[in-house]
Amino acid sequence: MVDVRPPLLYLVHRIPFPPNKGDKVRSFNILRQLAQGHRVFLGTFVDQPEDHAHVGRLSEWCEEVHAVPLHPRLARLASLRGLLTGEALSVPYYRHADLARWVRDTVRRNGIRQAVAFSGPMAQYLDLPGLDRRLIDFCDLDSAKWTAYADDHRWPMSWLYRREGRRLLDFERRMAAGASASLFVTEAEAALFRQLAGGAASPVEVMQNGVDAEFFAPRETYERPYPTGEEVIVFTGAMDYWPNIDAVSWFAHELLPAIRRMRPRARFWVVGMNPAPTVLALAGNDVSVTGGVPDIRPYLAHADVVVAPLRIARGIQNKVLEAMAMARPVVTTQACATGLTVMDDECEIAHGGEDVVSRILSLLDDREASLAMGRAARDRVLADYSWQAHLAKLDRMLEACTRAGQG
Repeated sequence: MVDVRPPLLYLVHRIPFPPNKGDKVRSFNILRQLAQGHRVFLGTFVDQPEDHAHVGRLSEWCEEVHAVPLHPRLARLASLRGLLTGEALSVPYYRHADLARWVRDTVRRNGIRQAVAFSGPMAQYLDLPGLDRRLIDFCDLDSAKWTAYADDHRWPMSWLYRREGRRLLDFERRMAAGASASLFVTEAEAALFRQLAGGAASPVEVMQNGVDAEFFAPRETYERPYPTGEEVIVFTGAMDYWPNIDAVSWFAHELLPAIRRMRPRARFWVVGMNPAPTVLALAGNDVSVTGGVPDIRPYLAHADVVVAPLRIARGIQNKVLEAMAMARPVVTTQACATGLTVMDDECEIAHGGEDVVSRILSLLDDREASLAMGRAARDRVLADYSWQAHLAKLDRMLEACTRAGQG
């Protein structure tokens, strides 16, 4: 039987399987959505040795997969060319001759006219004849993230991060100007880019994150991974990511002691892959660091409170949506809740460190209120944060691009 679905090029900066961290959750769900209506040709980097074993699984959704090994240390060295060329370092970090050659050959050989780039740096591969419909999923405004990093570091890193913010914004503007549309996770990110890009950008749209509420569902069958008697405060996320490192360090050093003075049985659990040395050093009498775990759901299901104390955050955090889907009470900072539409009884959004402490103590003190918040949080996810509802916009945008190209 002839497959009449049109071909589509999908470029991702990190292999979108397994969906076990924030960016991979979004890129994987986009892949599944694209595969419903297109023959997907996927070009991606693999930056973790253990992920090479998952390349074969992608054939379930893709007609062709080209996975290029990316060695982070070598890529960091290659990115330094940007200091000589005037580029943002993020761009040469993801520049690879083999991937560029595959993209050119694949587009020409298969007559591909539609392409989706996931993350800004992957848009550098889209300047090709014949690719007349190009969507860029920037997710977050990374240039603003690097600028924010500069405020939390001393020279020379502050200078380097500030430079990266400026040069990456220039790149983002150029890529958006040549795209059919640019996507961001929240209206706040999209509005900021519209402001910074001036009139140079193509249409800037919002496509929010979602959560698989069937997978992240509260059940009685999860075995408790924590010692009996502990009051568990848990943070989940990739622990080699600077905003997560900063969040757990701040919480452990500055906020946890005040909580334990009132609740001596409280313990902070940091659950996530690739913990940086700074994170590992937190482990002790009142903090546990697990590293990667086979399944995050038992750690959420048996948590008394899920905390997301990020001070640097962009977009809607998957960690918050997953905890809400699991019917757990969540305490988060304002920075981490940007773009999240919730009522006061569905999620605790704290204003500063003392407020984080106060809200956690209140939830630990009132079990019924805690359970009620978890139930309300799951109801909100079911109503407003399904992947299917958000990703339907992607199909509409590609259809609109197709109609425009035929007009």
